[in-house]
Amino acid sequence: MTLIDSENLAGESAKLGIPQGLEGCHVGEIEGYVISGHVPPEDIKRLLAEKPDARGLLVPGMPVGSPGMEMEGQAERYDVLLLGRDGRTSVFASHG
Repeated sequence: MTLIDSENLAGESAKLGIPQGLEGCHVGEIEGYVISGHVPPEDIKRLLAEKPDARGLLVPGMPVGSPGMEMEGQAERYDVLLLGRDGRTSVFASHG
């Protein structure tokens, strides 16, 4: 595993094909897929098990209740988006 701390997250996200406005506050790659934002581990496991023909998973912003954004007694509904190879997104999972 390689960890790169970059001041240019938007640039790193763009290089990985994440559409502007859908970036998360973290970005990485696993087994050829991009993971951006506070994506729950179970969704990453599902992605790796199902192996869809896609670029990866995105959680734009920092939704309250997502992994790393827990606040006691608070959670907002949010979607994990599947980023297609064509740049389009669809809902992969919903939480909250």
